[in-house]
Formats: sequence, structure tokens, C-alpha cells
Amino acid sequence: MHILLSNDDGCQAPGLRRLIDELRPHYELDIVAPDRNRSGASNSLTLSNPLRIQRHDDGTVCVDGTPTDCVHLALTGLLERRPDFVVSGINAGANLGDDTLYSGTVAAAMEGRHLGAPAIAISTTDLNPRHFGTAARVAHILIERLRESPLAADLILNVNVPDIPFEDLAGFRPTRLGKRHLAEGVVPAKDPRGRTIYWVGAVGPELDCGPGTDFDAIVNHFVSITPIVTDLTRHAELERVGNWLEAL
Repeated sequence: MHILLSNDDGCQAPGLRRLIDELRPHYELDIVAPDRNRSGASNSLTLSNPLRIQRHDDGTVCVDGTPTDCVHLALTGLLERRPDFVVSGINAGANLGDDTLYSGTVAAAMEGRHLGAPAIAISTTDLNPRHFGTAARVAHILIERLRESPLAADLILNVNVPDIPFEDLAGFRPTRLGKRHLAEGVVPAKDPRGRTIYWVGAVGPELDCGPGTDFDAIVNHFVSITPIVTDLTRHAELERVGNWLEAL
């Protein structure tokens, strides 16, 4: 089986390297990832500049672009043959609830699914993880399960893994995305020349985090597996919007 690996933390990030170590003995791998940390890049594509690549001795391709650029490039011309799966990660830090709107990790998986390849985004929940091996093992288990029993063609699995030893996991749990409170305000500061600069504020705390959510699963040491799709249409509101438009 042939798998494309990407991420948003960069082509030399420890989470990606640990995932490679886990999967390479079992699958044919292509690694196409950003040449530096591109966290928060979401689904952005580079359209005003060409993309440049560097090939490393181990076959890793580092791209001076976003996570979406990497997967798009790989699937539309860079690779000699299409992969069977796209796996994005392992991200250092959770992608729960509203985080998925900004996540480059999730975006790379979305681009893979958009271009026809089953996709998994996988994150571990600590910003300074000690147990990348747990998330790597979870990724391997899920790939095998998808190979044995494929899911719907339009689904992306957003997977978050508690940063604990594998044997301490409570199990696997299907979840929905929770919600956060509004993000904290920007933080003004001064650069060395006295000019005002701004740091984006921290994410908001959990708001909707009850049973069934990805937040709740993580707190209880379960692997959270959220099926997501790229169709942003709120289908239940189409009739109401149609009625609202009649007044025009």
C-alpha cells in the first residue's frame, strides 16, 4: 500500500519523523511537507509565487509552501503514481473543535480527500509531546482498519490522541467537534525599533465540551475520531433562506 505523508509542522518535525518510523516497515511512503512550520495556514494555496522543492537523501520532499500546497503538488504532478491514503501529522498540539478551521494539519488531509484519496489528520494533544509513539501506533491501527473496511468516500477522519502511553488509552471513541469561547484579544508589543506589533491571542477555553464531543473524549483518555466533510452548506437552512429571499 502506498501512503502520502504530510503535515504543517515542517518536513523535519519530530511528529512526522516518528510517523515515518512507524509506517515505513509496512508501506510504501512518499513524504511531501512544508520546509518550515506552517501551523495555522488552514486551506491556503500559494498562487502568486512558484513552489520550490528540496529532496533530502531519505526521499523527503520539502516544499516552500503551505500544507495544502504540498498535498496538491504531490497529487497533481509530483508523484509518479497516486497514493492509496493521505495521512497528515503527527501534529504537536490538539486540533479540537473550532481549531479545525485554522489547522494546516486538517487542511492537508482535506486536500487529499478533495483530490480523491482517503485521508486522516492526526494530532497529539500536548504542544510538547512525550508520546509521539502512541499517536503513531494509533495512525497505523486506523490505516489498517480503513484498508479492511473503507468508510464513505467523502469523509476525513480528524484524530486526536491523548499524550499518554499507549497502554493507558481508554479506547477509541467517535466524536463530534466541540466549540470554544471566543479567542482572547491580540497582544500589542513593540519591536526593537519601537514600532507597534501584535501577537494573535490565545484560543478561547472550551464552551461546548460535554459528552460526545472531541474535548470530552480527550479528557477521559480516549482517542477522539471525528468524521468531517468539506461541504460547508447548512442544508437544514436552505428552505428558510429561500423563504427569506422571497421578500426581495
